[in-house]
Amino acid sequence: MIKVKVSKRRGRNQSFQQYCQHVEQRVSRAMQRFLIDAGAQAAVYTPIDTSTLINSQFRTVTVNGTRVTGRIGYSASYAAYVHDPKVKQKFKRPTAKKEFLKKGVEEKLPNLAKYIQEELKR
Repeated sequence: MIKVKVSKRRGRNQSFQQYCQHVEQRVSRAMQRFLIDAGAQAAVYTPIDTSTLINSQFRTVTVNGTRVTGRIGYSASYAAYVHDPKVKQKFKRPTAKKEFLKKGVEEKLPNLAKYIQEELKR
């Protein structure tokens, strides 16, 4: 755990707040980069019939205090059905896989730390 002592002088407190905002921006930008990368990989694994599923992909980054949360998913109503590994399907696309979103994110997960490091170096 990191403890930071902040004096009540106006200049120091403001610069600390600016630093925290700067780090928050950089980490959320790194999360957005990761979600774009993972979404692109998931799109490669997504089965295509009419392209509705791929076009319904969304991503959001939420900052709540010290927690940065990234969400990626599909808004098409049948996305959960197609993603389910228990449902038997015939894929027309050779790169299509079951659990396409999970596998795409898992493949790109090691890049998240790299993206955060790159953004904080800027």
